[in-house]
Amino acid sequence: MANTSDIRNGLCIRFKHDLFKITSFQHVKPGKGPAFVRTKMKSLTTGRTLDNTFSAGHKIEDVRVETRNYQFLYKDDQGFHFMNTENYEQIMLQEVMIDNPQFLIDGDSATIVFDAEEETPITCELQPYIDTEVTYTEPGVKGDTATNTFKPATIATGAEIRVPLFINIGDKIKVDTRTGDYKERLK
Repeated sequence: MANTSDIRNGLCIRFKHDLFKITSFQHVKPGKGPAFVRTKMKSLTTGRTLDNTFSAGHKIEDVRVETRNYQFLYKDDQGFHFMNTENYEQIMLQEVMIDNPQFLIDGDSATIVFDAEEETPITCELQPYIDTEVTYTEPGVKGDTATNTFKPATIATGAEIRVPLFINIGDKIKVDTRTGDYKERLK
């Protein structure tokens, strides 16, 4: 058992019969009344975000988690298949457990978070950035560059993102997997 002074970003807790990961928090000490901690938590089972306020000294049940490196192998109708890079064991995850599965590329590494007590996978986090190729986009219109304008493009994984007008089919680009934003063109 921990209390509110142990709250930090990335801490996994059991709250309302579910597992949550603290994404942001703020300790507040008002001039009048007791202190409290305002948190934003993400459910590791459903993916929904919850705002909650804990009073100072409140007991919370922290969960011990382990992160392991896995390699993405393939996707079929049953789910996404990963292989442990240390002992070559394979596991299958459902799409809801993976953050932005549309950016998974065969052979890429991913970090899978496990509940250490039950040895069950909780969530899968991709690399922050991927290097990929643009497979389809409309040509940019010459002279239409007065502002930062973007156009839709399809990348090698099949995901659709927004790219600047100067990007063409066959260009290699870097994409942020957390937000789906274009970052830069690669040489």
